[in-house]
Amino acid sequence: MKSSEVRTKRWAILWRSNNHLDGKVRRILAFENAEPKLFHTKKATQEYIKNRYGYIATRKDLRTEPYGWRMPIPIKVDIIIKEK
Repeated sequence: MKSSEVRTKRWAILWRSNNHLDGKVRRILAFENAEPKLFHTKKATQEYIKNRYGYIATRKDLRTEPYGWRMPIPIKVDIIIKEK
């Protein structure tokens, strides 16, 4: 049986927090239909982050303990889909 592979690059949102309870946390955010929300451009990712999570930048209480939230950042991800 022959397997095929599809490769592509997209932009995703990286959640960041650092607190005493959970330590340093990094994870991809913005799931829709149980799949990560991926973007074609960095600019589109930045706009989504600003609209959805921009309040974190103005909320000092969320950026300090016990939460330790940081503004999410855009990251480039490699997507590999393999079919057997």
